[in-house]
Amino acid sequence: MFDNLDAILTKYDDISASLSNPEIIGDQDAYRKLMKEFSNISPLADKIRERAGLLGDLADAQAMLDDRPDRELREFLAEESDSLKAKLEAVEQELKVMLLPKDPNDDRNVVIEIRAGAGGEEAALFAGVLYRMYGMYAEQKGWRLEIVDANETEIGGYKEIVFTIEADGAYSRLKFESGVHRVQRVPATESSGRIHTSTVTVAVLAEAGEVDVDINPNDLEVDTFRASGAGGQHINKTDSAIRITHKPTGIVVTCQDQRSQHKNRDRAMAVLRSRLYDIALTEQASDLAQTRKEQVGTGSRNERIRTYNYPQGRVTDHRINLTLYRINEILNGDLDELIDSLITFDQAEKLGAYGGGDGVRAS
Repeated sequence: MFDNLDAILTKYDDISASLSNPEIIGDQDAYRKLMKEFSNISPLADKIRERAGLLGDLADAQAMLDDRPDRELREFLAEESDSLKAKLEAVEQELKVMLLPKDPNDDRNVVIEIRAGAGGEEAALFAGVLYRMYGMYAEQKGWRLEIVDANETEIGGYKEIVFTIEADGAYSRLKFESGVHRVQRVPATESSGRIHTSTVTVAVLAEAGEVDVDINPNDLEVDTFRASGAGGQHINKTDSAIRITHKPTGIVVTCQDQRSQHKNRDRAMAVLRSRLYDIALTEQASDLAQTRKEQVGTGSRNERIRTYNYPQGRVTDHRINLTLYRINEILNGDLDELIDSLITFDQAEKLGAYGGGDGVRAS
């Protein structure tokens, strides 16, 4: 994995020089694009230089050892050499992770769709709990959340809720949330104290732009209707809600949360593009899966990925066999420990697949 390090440093130097070019500085779009590329490559260049420095120091220590100095100095140099080797090993492991092929969607915004599964009203209530969890996580990160559509139940749950989160890197943090989330708890309406098991399906989609998905207008059926449900008195006054049906796939997207028909249409189209983009990505992933193992689960909407057990106060992610006894904190949006563990597992799997390490396996 270290064959092209010199080329990376050369690219870093070239970008650095270009940033001082008056022509580039005068072109704001080109300058912003170059600055983003520079900020992405800078940590990698720093790590490459750190490795080169350690290799140089290690070579110097080894050369002095070969000169066979007195015993005391030789022992000192041997300890110094061992210390440098340990540091070099750690740096090279970090560098391997940084050199892994990057998911091109990691910097995108996300569309999250939460749907109640098995369990009736209890599943709908937990769908509301998960929406609140992701909302609090987004708030902690300073991300912008916007509801696209929601189908509320009478007692405060959601049969379905669709929302977007806008932030650089949102997809990189939330992409492993796709799948079936299972809850085990005693419902408020259960008089006997019996624990119920319900499921909620979460789909996390990378928000696609117009250049990512080409949609033929003739393939769309667009309906307008009067919005219903919570959202303010204005919703019942005009036919501002939009329903778009993509006839080739049968995908239906509804948006009624915005105040204007134009905004609802734009938001519905954004969700439609993201769903079609996700279908394309899934097809690509199926092809890739023939040559190497999927990283963290399959991402299948039908795969149970996590259990939230209220009586035991635990959350278990089944893909990496991680159990945390912090259910209240997690449901209040403290997701970083879970997400970081999933990312670390994914990186280890990729290192194994690309020959950069042994990888790890969940038992």
